Amino acid sequence: MTDPLDGLLVVDLSRALAGPHATMMLGDLGARVIKIETPDGGDDTRGWGPPFRHPEGAARESTYFLSANRNKESIALDLRSADGRALLESLVRRADVLVENFRTGVLDRLGFPVARLHALNPRLVVLSISGFGHDGPEGGRAGYDQIAQGEAGLMAVTGSGPDDPQRVGVPIADLLAGMYGAYGVLAALRERDRTGAGTLVRTSLLAAVVGVHGFQGTAWTVAGQAGTARGNHHPSISPYGLFRCKNGGVQIAVGSEGLWRRLCSEFGLDADADGMGTNGERVRHPERVREVVEGAFAHDEPAALLARLERAGVPAGRIRGIDEVYAWEQTRSQGLLVDVEHATLGRLTLPGPPLRFFDGAGEERPPRAHAAPPTLDQHGPALRTEFAPGALP
Repeated sequence: MTDPLDGLLVVDLSRALAGPHATMMLGDLGARVIKIETPDGGDDTRGWGPPFRHPEGAARESTYFLSANRNKESIALDLRSADGRALLESLVRRADVLVENFRTGVLDRLGFPVARLHALNPRLVVLSISGFGHDGPEGGRAGYDQIAQGEAGLMAVTGSGPDDPQRVGVPIADLLAGMYGAYGVLAALRERDRTGAGTLVRTSLLAAVVGVHGFQGTAWTVAGQAGTARGNHHPSISPYGLFRCKNGGVQIAVGSEGLWRRLCSEFGLDADADGMGTNGERVRHPERVREVVEGAFAHDEPAALLARLERAGVPAGRIRGIDEVYAWEQTRSQGLLVDVEHATLGRLTLPGPPLRFFDGAGEERPPRAHAAPPTLDQHGPALRTEFAPGALP
């Protein structure tokens, strides 16, 4: 059985995280991804650490690089040289997708503006990811994840309070831009099925973060209310968040009045107490709600409290450490860990792709075998032969 994107060839000119995450998503779905790296060190993230696997010596590999580059082949090319440009041209002629996240204008200066890419291959889908967009008053501005999180409003609504802006604990702007980019590529490929023509898809870190503002966005554009950070409690649903209990805390999500009454019934609370009878009232009195709920939880340790909440039918959960997540059997059951054989590091376990596929009868397709992230130029000799200028496809 083939993978969904089996037969597609992706030329990956991107580095760092947004572009590599997009191409990894395509590779996870079966596309052949050829990662073009600079000969002098390769992708920037190869040096981002610690942590490194084997910190000393030639076999050193950054765990950051390993997070975004499975299912790819690596070739080191100097695109400022005639030979490097000739090989890239040969790749472009045979590719389905090209992904880049250079600063605006760099690809043009290398001799590959989008118009030339489409002249070489009219069916080519080009994905271009930037920091803040390719045009507009600040088009072409360099974008790094934390800068984008701040500029795009995410840090303003993240943190313990309005005076404590915090970044999200993963590079979410980069990751979202990669996800939106892959989504755009798939749409463009579907369009190509109808028209026969490739196209250019653009997104940015700014666009990706604004794209997930969700209710925070419409609170401003429709109601004129600019959201602020409120710690671990929801600005529009109550009680919804992290509540202290004996020797710890649990999270609850009381997303309906029915759930509120189940919670109150289990813990002997008055569901119609002053300021507590409706979600709107509870949202307006967050300190009162927190005091009442934490008072009810004060005598139970987390495990016992979670059992009571489950019995009452109230959605709840604990706070797991990263190590606990990967040891959790539920994580493993969803195929979220994959084993690969790395060229220099040997057997590695990596976080796996978040999609599973089933046939019409509900039978899951066998999981594919994943390739480890490549060492720099690992596949260069074979690729230089296969895609030598003038070589037949």
